[in-house]
Amino acid sequence: MDAMAKQLGYHQIREIFERFKEQEAEPKGELEHVNVYTLVVAVALSAQATDVGVNKATRALFKVADTPQKMLDLGLEGLTEHIKTIGLFRQKAKNVMKLSQILVDEYGGEVPNSRAALQSLPGVGRKTANVVLNMWWGVPAQAVDTHIFRVGNRTGIAVGKNVDAVERAIEDNIPADFQHHAHHWLILHGRYTCKARKPMCGNCIIRDLCPFEEKNL
Repeated sequence: MDAMAKQLGYHQIREIFERFKEQEAEPKGELEHVNVYTLVVAVALSAQATDVGVNKATRALFKVADTPQKMLDLGLEGLTEHIKTIGLFRQKAKNVMKLSQILVDEYGGEVPNSRAALQSLPGVGRKTANVVLNMWWGVPAQAVDTHIFRVGNRTGIAVGKNVDAVERAIEDNIPADFQHHAHHWLILHGRYTCKARKPMCGNCIIRDLCPFEEKNL
């Protein structure tokens, strides 16, 4: 990991997010889904996998299983066949079947919308819960993945020694009017510009505000 930058102040962060917004006013998550249930499944499947890989596997899956009951009807073997190209697919398949059963038995087939209830589902951690709360219900929840952790610390936008600390730093330091889309802007910046090994600093719209010393210009 790069050395942690010093936490930026309000005016610098505000300017950074003004630029992100100007570049893309309504950033979207890249996981394909047709309803909140399929969003939960897609996010759970995306752990240690790429969104592109998950989307390839779920396009056909969600045509036949877009509710918890339909997933149970498909069965473990049927689900496994659909997602076998995704990393850790056996464990993920078991988790999806278990969470689908819980949704049917305890929530009438509906997805609950509190972080605690979401996190009680097998294979759903805080990050997954935050993605679902943000993308489906518009809650300004911050899902800190490897991209956000790197960008937050490298740029000084949200500095912290672990993902929980970075999540708090985002909530504490990013102005309220940018909170809803903050995690998407940061993920997209980390995925396409502020890459781990070779950051594309020459193309970066915030490089003049970024304190990262080893800029790749």
